[in-house]
Amino acid sequence: MKLRIVLLVAALATLSAVAVLAAGEKAAPQWSMNTTIIEACSCPMFCQCYFNGEPAGHAEHAGMEGMSHGGGEHFCKFNNAYKVNKGNYGATKLDGVKFWVAGDLGADFTDGEMEWAVLHFDPSVTPEQREGVKTALGYIYPVKWKSFTVGADAPMEWTATKDDATAKLDGGKIGEVVLHRSKVGMTDQPTVIQNLRYFGAPRNTGFLMMKNEVEAYRAGDKPYEYKGTNGFMITLDINSKDVKPKS
Repeated sequence: MKLRIVLLVAALATLSAVAVLAAGEKAAPQWSMNTTIIEACSCPMFCQCYFNGEPAGHAEHAGMEGMSHGGGEHFCKFNNAYKVNKGNYGATKLDGVKFWVAGDLGADFTDGEMEWAVLHFDPSVTPEQREGVKTALGYIYPVKWKSFTVGADAPMEWTATKDDATAKLDGGKIGEVVLHRSKVGMTDQPTVIQNLRYFGAPRNTGFLMMKNEVEAYRAGDKPYEYKGTNGFMITLDINSKDVKPKS
């Protein structure tokens, strides 16, 4: 009798563990994202944040005027316009999803803490797709934000060639990035920086250097606009098999 009770308890414990595991698997679906970003920031060309623990130093200026690599206030105010080439979040496809991340990396991010960021979705993005985007972004940018919020939905324009790229959020009323190929190469092809990691993404096709005509975020209480500063395009690839699940 005692043996039967022990076996029954063991069986129930096993079933419970299986149920918990199944629930965990259901709560964390497999996902993948291959996406291209039209990106620009306030740093000089090329943004030193990818090589150092702090952004460029800026004196008061409009665009590039008065900018220096050393003294002044340090910040990296950015606009990242995403368009997903191919991806999924469980059974939900992410192909064609567009979203925008704007913000400031702050003065010093050697401790892994950034200043603030705002995420905007194109209105066409479904609730399931939004969950997929938020999940992937947590691994693309594996940092701590002093403030990370989701802003209002807004229609998003996104067009790009090897020579030019344009992204606008709400027709430019909220955000705008206009890039042109930096004609410093030996041919009419883009200048590309290879073998440089993009934050937490394990793979990318290289940084296509494209100085901005304008990069601006015009919403909220911290608007900014820069002209002639850093810009590039990049296609990155990441999936749930690349990363350790977060607890």
